[in-house]
Amino acid sequence: MQTLAHFGDGGPGPWILFFPVIWALVIGGGIALLRRTVWRGRRGGPAHRSPVDEHSPIAVLGHRFASGEIDEDEYWRRLSVLTEEFGPTKGNP
Repeated sequence: MQTLAHFGDGGPGPWILFFPVIWALVIGGGIALLRRTVWRGRRGGPAHRSPVDEHSPIAVLGHRFASGEIDEDEYWRRLSVLTEEFGPTKGNP
C-alpha cells in the first residue's frame, strides 16, 4: 500500500485515488441495489402495486362522484362503508 501511494520522488501519485474511487463505487452500487429492491417494496412501487379493477365498487363510486351524480357528502359516506367491506385488508392476501 505504501508503494502504491508514492509516485517516484514527487509524492502521492495517481494511485492515491484508486482505493477511494473503488469504495465510492461499492457504496454507490449498494445504495442503487437497495433502491431497486428493498426500498421500492416499502414504498409500494410499481412492481408491487396491484392492478386497479375499473369495475370495483370503490372505482364506480369514484366515477360517479367525478361525473357529478353524487355530492361530496354522499361520496364520503358511501366510501366509508365500502372501505370497511372492500378495503385493502379484506379480500387481498
